[in-house]
Amino acid sequence: MSYQVFTGSGGLAGWTLLNKTATRQRDLVAADGAVATATNNFRAKIGSVTSVDDLLSDHRLLTVALHAFGLENDIGNRGFIRKVLESDLSEKGSLANRLSNKSYQRLAEAFAFNSAGPPQTQQAGFADRITAQYVDREFEARVGEGDQNLRLALNARRELAALAARPSTNATKWYEVLGSKPLRAVFAGAFGFGSAYGKLPIDRQMEEFAKGARKLLGSDDMQQFTLPEKVEKLVRSFLARSAIQVDGATRRYSTALSLLSGG
Repeated sequence: MSYQVFTGSGGLAGWTLLNKTATRQRDLVAADGAVATATNNFRAKIGSVTSVDDLLSDHRLLTVALHAFGLENDIGNRGFIRKVLESDLSEKGSLANRLSNKSYQRLAEAFAFNSAGPPQTQQAGFADRITAQYVDREFEARVGEGDQNLRLALNARRELAALAARPSTNATKWYEVLGSKPLRAVFAGAFGFGSAYGKLPIDRQMEEFAKGARKLLGSDDMQQFTLPEKVEKLVRSFLARSAIQVDGATRRYSTALSLLSGG
């Protein structure tokens, strides 16, 4: 039986609990049988992988690699993943660069099969970096089994720090947020945006999200998310608003049930 992450009652209380226990609970996930077996196998074998074919032909290695970047649902799309891994990242129009979900670009960057020099898979620290990302994602997935909003919050904290530090323009970073379903959900929830915003032209969406950031955080500069307190404020607003929506839906359901039962 796999280790089940404890999130308490979820929501803001669950977030506080996770912040206190995350290190210990993540260690327990890492030591869990299936996870430990997968990461040990990756460390033992990834150094022998020198080509895209090598990686795609080993289901267990590919599973860890994809899960490390949140792309586990693509395990059956080997043809597509091949094109991603073979992308020339120096070409703006290459597949990995064009995809709105930048996790594919990060995957291609990490393995760098299309670059000169020795394979990244044989570089010191490569296996440790990928397996650490794999454990992080697996921990978040297990958090999500108890509360999907907490999973989204953890993902946002991890992703935003890296996104904010990248040398891209502010507009590019906002478009990356809009192209990432998990990040977009957190921002939209924190700002109180409904699904109708997704029907607006993309440039208008960016304007509205930037406006929401200025209202909540005082700035629309993505660089602010290098500061933990800014990420925390965003996440707490997301969780608080999500709890209000759930509570409202529960009350409406209870009222309807009472009426139907003649109460």
